[in-house]
Amino acid sequence: MEGSCLQFQNPIRDAISRIRFAPQSNNLLISSWDCSLRLYDVDGWVLRLEAPTDSALLDCCFQNGSIAFSAGSDCYVRRYDLHSGIQDTIGNHDDLATCVEYCDETCQVVSAGWDNKIMLWDTRMKKAPGCVKILGAEVESMSLSVFNLLVSAGASVNTYDLRMLERSAQAEQLLMGVQIKCLRSIPNSKGFAVGSIDGRVTLQIPDPSNSNDTGYSFRCHPKSKKGRDHLVAVNDIVFNPIICSAFVTCDDEGYVCSWDAQSRRRLFELSKNPNSVVSSSYNHSGQLLAVASSCTYQEGNEKLVIVFSSTTFLFWSINFISPYVTLSIATYAIF
Repeated sequence: MEGSCLQFQNPIRDAISRIRFAPQSNNLLISSWDCSLRLYDVDGWVLRLEAPTDSALLDCCFQNGSIAFSAGSDCYVRRYDLHSGIQDTIGNHDDLATCVEYCDETCQVVSAGWDNKIMLWDTRMKKAPGCVKILGAEVESMSLSVFNLLVSAGASVNTYDLRMLERSAQAEQLLMGVQIKCLRSIPNSKGFAVGSIDGRVTLQIPDPSNSNDTGYSFRCHPKSKKGRDHLVAVNDIVFNPIICSAFVTCDDEGYVCSWDAQSRRRLFELSKNPNSVVSSSYNHSGQLLAVASSCTYQEGNEKLVIVFSSTTFLFWSINFISPYVTLSIATYAIF
């Protein structure tokens, strides 16, 4: 692949855990195991903020363009002012805090962790969490769409309404006991998709004409080695915010594929990344796709890929190699 190169200092020094675009801009939030939260201006390719902490960060999310949150391996949920860099702690779990989301409608931070708890924190008040929900297993993944909260615990998906969290959850076991690796809501819908450690994706899509949801499963990145199935975990799923039937899957061997949920077909596959693809995010207009490729336990070789979602795609890869970051650009015609 040919392309021009740019250089940045301050590389990401350990594995990336999550990337998310801002709600209304092309600023990209990055949490990682090197104990720092970063904010990149993708339009200008400028690092706007690097906020160090004392522990690995396992998840991150935006409240708005100025405020963000993180969940850490030290059990704490932190809040960041993205303009000043000031951070404070809004609460903690009894074990690793693995997931964090923000609900605009209720002004609450929702966190979950390995202490089997879901906690809600009102950002307008300094006090103990407003609600604590105890589950039967550690929470590995979580997703929020308006009031609809989805939580994966073991092999089950639990569905909650944030307005009535005290009620019992609607629990579904979709993959015959196989552990869920990632769980994502379909935008503006009660539907969702899950990815498993054995390479399967299951979609649950609400059907307005039927009281029952429409669901199906498929193995998104089937691999074969010496005549036997080679199962590869699905690390992340992300839906296009504008074209809701379009979504992307990312796997443990570095593949990124785009799919159409309605026609049930693959749209395209990006060039294979050298490391696992751990996280991905569309921007607010659905025209940019960020993909993070990262080693799980080794330092270096972290990589971010920015893809323009149009007839001609630009593939922007950022390879974090100390002490510089290399940016290469190439074009792809997808359709």
